[in-house]
Amino acid sequence: MAKILDRLLLFVYSLSIGVISVFAILRMSDLVPSLGDYMDQSTLQLTVIIVAAVLFLLSIRFFYISIRRERVHVPSIDQRTEYGDIQISVETIENLCLKAASRVRGAKDLKARIRVTEAGLEIMIRAVVEGDVSIPAMTTDIQKQVHDYLQETTGIPVSNVAVYIANVAQSTAIKSRVE
Repeated sequence: MAKILDRLLLFVYSLSIGVISVFAILRMSDLVPSLGDYMDQSTLQLTVIIVAAVLFLLSIRFFYISIRRERVHVPSIDQRTEYGDIQISVETIENLCLKAASRVRGAKDLKARIRVTEAGLEIMIRAVVEGDVSIPAMTTDIQKQVHDYLQETTGIPVSNVAVYIANVAQSTAIKSRVE
Protein backbone atom coordinates (compact mmCIF):
# COMPACT_ATOMS: atom_id res chain seq x y z
CA MET A 1 0.00 0.00 0.00
CA ALA A 2 2.85 2.38 0.83
CA LYS A 3 4.45 1.85 -2.59
CA ILE A 4 1.20 2.72 -4.36
CA LEU A 5 0.83 5.86 -2.25
CA ASP A 6 4.44 6.84 -2.96
CA ARG A 7 3.89 6.36 -6.69
CA LEU A 8 0.75 8.50 -6.57
CA LEU A 9 2.61 11.21 -4.63
CA LEU A 10 5.49 11.08 -7.10
CA PHE A 11 3.03 11.47 -9.99
CA VAL A 12 1.38 14.49 -8.33
CA TYR A 13 4.80 15.96 -7.48
CA SER A 14 6.11 15.53 -11.02
CA LEU A 15 2.95 16.95 -12.54
CA SER A 16 3.05 19.95 -10.17
CA ILE A 17 6.71 20.70 -10.89
CA GLY A 18 6.02 20.37 -14.62
CA VAL A 19 3.07 22.77 -14.54
CA ILE A 20 4.97 25.28 -12.41
CA SER A 21 7.98 25.07 -14.75
CA VAL A 22 5.86 25.64 -17.87
CA PHE A 23 4.06 28.52 -16.18
CA ALA A 24 7.37 30.09 -15.09
CA ILE A 25 8.80 29.83 -18.61
CA LEU A 26 5.65 31.34 -20.16
CA ARG A 27 5.53 34.07 -17.49
CA MET A 28 9.18 35.00 -18.01
CA SER A 29 8.57 35.16 -21.76
CA ASP A 30 5.64 37.55 -21.13
CA LEU A 31 3.30 35.14 -22.93
CA VAL A 32 1.11 34.82 -19.81
CA PRO A 33 -0.01 37.76 -17.68
CA SER A 34 0.95 37.93 -14.01
CA LEU A 35 -1.23 36.10 -11.47
CA GLY A 36 -1.53 39.40 -9.63
CA ASP A 37 -3.90 40.48 -12.39
CA TYR A 38 -6.35 37.70 -11.41
CA MET A 39 -5.99 37.56 -7.59
CA ASP A 40 -5.44 40.07 -4.83
CA GLN A 41 -1.97 40.14 -3.25
CA SER A 42 -2.84 38.32 0.03
CA THR A 43 -4.62 35.42 -1.73
CA LEU A 44 -1.72 35.04 -4.17
CA GLN A 45 0.80 35.03 -1.32
CA LEU A 46 -1.17 32.41 0.65
CA THR A 47 -1.52 30.21 -2.45
CA VAL A 48 2.22 30.37 -3.18
CA ILE A 49 3.07 29.52 0.46
CA ILE A 50 0.71 26.50 0.50
CA VAL A 51 2.00 25.15 -2.84
CA ALA A 52 5.61 25.65 -1.76
CA ALA A 53 5.00 23.93 1.60
CA VAL A 54 3.32 20.91 -0.03
CA LEU A 55 6.09 20.57 -2.60
CA PHE A 56 8.71 20.90 0.16
CA LEU A 57 7.05 18.12 2.21
CA LEU A 58 6.88 15.89 -0.87
CA SER A 59 10.56 16.61 -1.55
CA ILE A 60 11.47 15.55 1.99
CA ARG A 61 9.45 12.34 1.59
CA PHE A 62 11.17 11.45 -1.70
CA PHE A 63 14.58 12.31 -0.24
CA TYR A 64 13.90 9.93 2.65
CA ILE A 65 12.80 7.18 0.26
CA SER A 66 15.96 7.62 -1.81
CA ILE A 67 18.38 7.23 1.12
CA ARG A 68 16.65 4.57 3.23
CA ARG A 69 17.77 1.00 2.97
CA GLU A 70 15.38 -1.56 1.65
CA ARG A 71 14.90 -4.53 3.90
CA VAL A 72 15.08 -7.30 1.40
CA HIS A 73 13.68 -10.52 2.77
CA VAL A 74 15.39 -13.48 1.18
CA PRO A 75 13.06 -16.47 1.38
CA SER A 76 14.58 -19.24 3.42
CA ILE A 77 13.72 -22.39 5.30
CA ASP A 78 14.48 -22.15 8.99
CA GLN A 79 15.38 -25.12 11.17
CA ARG A 80 16.21 -25.33 14.83
CA THR A 81 18.78 -27.86 15.98
CA GLU A 82 20.25 -28.59 19.38
CA TYR A 83 23.21 -26.36 18.48
CA GLY A 84 21.29 -23.40 17.09
CA ASP A 85 19.29 -22.15 14.13
CA ILE A 86 19.91 -23.01 10.48
CA GLN A 87 18.61 -21.01 7.54
CA ILE A 88 18.78 -22.45 4.03
CA SER A 89 17.75 -20.19 1.18
CA VAL A 90 15.14 -21.37 -1.29
CA GLU A 91 17.68 -20.72 -4.04
CA THR A 92 20.02 -23.24 -2.41
CA ILE A 93 17.23 -25.81 -2.29
CA GLU A 94 16.48 -25.18 -5.98
CA ASN A 95 20.13 -25.68 -6.90
CA LEU A 96 20.29 -28.92 -4.92
CA CYS A 97 17.16 -30.15 -6.73
CA LEU A 98 18.69 -29.34 -10.10
CA LYS A 99 21.91 -31.08 -9.13
CA ALA A 100 20.06 -34.25 -8.15
CA ALA A 101 17.78 -34.21 -11.21
CA SER A 102 20.67 -33.66 -13.60
CA ARG A 103 22.13 -37.01 -12.55
CA VAL A 104 19.22 -38.80 -14.23
CA ARG A 105 20.01 -39.88 -17.78
CA GLY A 106 17.81 -38.27 -20.42
CA ALA A 107 16.76 -35.12 -18.50
CA LYS A 108 17.73 -31.77 -20.01
CA ASP A 109 16.93 -28.07 -19.51
CA LEU A 110 15.90 -28.54 -15.90
CA LYS A 111 14.13 -25.92 -13.81
CA ALA A 112 12.93 -26.21 -10.22
CA ARG A 113 10.29 -24.47 -8.12
CA ILE A 114 10.03 -24.85 -4.38
CA ARG A 115 7.01 -24.32 -2.16
CA VAL A 116 7.26 -24.57 1.60
CA THR A 117 4.26 -26.16 3.33
CA GLU A 118 3.51 -27.52 6.79
CA ALA A 119 4.06 -31.08 5.56
CA GLY A 120 7.45 -30.25 4.05
CA LEU A 121 8.81 -29.07 0.73
CA GLU A 122 6.78 -29.36 -2.42
CA ILE A 123 9.09 -29.45 -5.40
CA MET A 124 8.16 -28.97 -9.04
CA ILE A 125 10.77 -30.03 -11.59
CA ARG A 126 10.35 -28.98 -15.21
CA ALA A 127 12.39 -30.98 -17.72
CA VAL A 128 12.91 -31.60 -21.39
CA VAL A 129 13.40 -35.27 -22.25
CA GLU A 130 15.72 -36.76 -24.80
CA GLY A 131 13.74 -38.69 -27.39
CA ASP A 132 15.05 -42.18 -26.67
CA VAL A 133 14.19 -42.36 -22.95
CA SER A 134 11.25 -43.99 -21.19
CA ILE A 135 9.38 -41.04 -19.71
CA PRO A 136 7.66 -42.93 -16.82
CA ALA A 137 10.94 -44.53 -15.73
CA MET A 138 12.86 -41.27 -16.03
CA THR A 139 10.31 -39.21 -14.07
CA THR A 140 10.27 -41.81 -11.31
CA ASP A 141 14.06 -41.67 -11.17
CA ILE A 142 13.98 -37.87 -10.96
CA GLN A 143 11.42 -37.96 -8.17
CA LYS A 144 13.41 -40.50 -6.17
CA GLN A 145 16.78 -38.80 -6.75
CA VAL A 146 15.50 -35.35 -5.78
CA HIS A 147 13.52 -36.60 -2.77
CA ASP A 148 16.35 -38.70 -1.33
CA TYR A 149 19.14 -36.21 -2.09
CA LEU A 150 17.31 -33.27 -0.52
CA GLN A 151 16.30 -35.09 2.62
CA GLU A 152 19.80 -36.50 3.03
CA THR A 153 21.58 -33.21 2.31
CA THR A 154 19.38 -30.70 4.15
CA GLY A 155 17.39 -32.76 6.63
CA ILE A 156 14.22 -30.98 5.52
CA PRO A 157 11.27 -33.30 4.86
CA VAL A 158 10.11 -33.44 1.25
CA SER A 159 6.38 -34.05 0.94
CA ASN A 160 6.03 -34.07 -2.84
CA VAL A 161 8.18 -34.06 -5.96
CA ALA A 162 6.20 -33.35 -9.12
CA VAL A 163 7.83 -33.67 -12.53
CA TYR A 164 6.53 -31.81 -15.55
CA ILE A 165 7.82 -32.89 -18.94
CA ALA A 166 7.74 -29.77 -21.08
CA ASN A 167 8.97 -31.24 -24.34
CA VAL A 168 10.89 -33.99 -26.04
CA ALA A 169 14.22 -32.94 -27.50
CA GLN A 170 15.25 -34.31 -30.84
CA SER A 171 18.44 -36.27 -30.85
CA THR A 172 21.35 -34.12 -32.00
CA ALA A 173 23.35 -37.07 -33.32
CA ILE A 174 22.71 -37.48 -37.02
CA LYS A 175 23.06 -40.99 -38.30
CA SER A 176 25.04 -41.12 -41.48
CA ARG A 177 24.02 -43.37 -44.29
CA VAL A 178 26.61 -45.51 -45.93
CA GLU A 179 26.13 -46.08 -49.60
